[in-house]
Amino acid sequence: MRIGVVGAGTMGSGIAQVAAFHGHQVYLCDMERSSLERAVRNIEKSLGRIVRKMDAPDQDGLSGRTLKLIETGTEREVLAESDFVIEAVFEDFTIKQEVFRQLDRICREGVVLASNTSSISITRLAACTGRPEAVVGMHFMNPVPVMRLVEIIRGLESSDSTLQKTRDLTLNLDKVPVEVKDFPGFVANRVLLPMLNEAMFVVMEGIAEVEAVDQVMKLGMNHPLGPLQLADLIGLDVCLDILNVLFEGYRDSKYRPCPLLQQMVDAGRLGRKSGRGFYEYSDRKDGVNKG
Repeated sequence: MRIGVVGAGTMGSGIAQVAAFHGHQVYLCDMERSSLERAVRNIEKSLGRIVRKMDAPDQDGLSGRTLKLIETGTEREVLAESDFVIEAVFEDFTIKQEVFRQLDRICREGVVLASNTSSISITRLAACTGRPEAVVGMHFMNPVPVMRLVEIIRGLESSDSTLQKTRDLTLNLDKVPVEVKDFPGFVANRVLLPMLNEAMFVVMEGIAEVEAVDQVMKLGMNHPLGPLQLADLIGLDVCLDILNVLFEGYRDSKYRPCPLLQQMVDAGRLGRKSGRGFYEYSDRKDGVNKG
């Protein structure tokens, strides 16, 4: 199968890597050449870690064969050759809307158009196309090569055939498909983001320091990462976008973004990707809290 991936950020590059690793020809598309170059470097590093853990006899060959299956480019017209397309651009409806309009024009009939959105309505995205029955949500978890869950989101018009093709591909990629309905935040982020948000309120209100909040959740609840470490990993701007979708979708104050989160995003403190969020990442791999 030839799989098109639109967006070469963390999620898009991870999806491209997993698809190629399982033998699919991949076209990874992004408007910025620098993003594509960075994605290829990140895929090379990730593949190196994976094949070393596999203790495979032909580590270099496996990594090389995977990379050869990934073609990159800035031209979306090439996606016309794809059998399945996954959109993984920035979590903004206006941007995704334009992508889906283009995909509807470019891709042939019968091709599934999937979105890796973590919170935006699939039904609303599908309405931007002339083929709403072929649009579906395919929400991978970060980091994509490691996490096995994929939320399959059925829009109001998504057909049974579209859902089946999406489930089949998910299983082929050695992931676990879990079907959910199209409501703001779906399941993963509707449950997760309020917890992260509450942890931020705890810090803002001076109840506990950042490291104390994370330690309580790791040692007391057996979480591998504390909520504020996880927020930094996800990206504080992404957390804010998802909380805004939840708040606007449900009009419930429990989803109101913490003012501290808004302030940090305004300051450019976005987490790991910017080098600073609730922790700093310039000097230590796992981050050190600098307040």
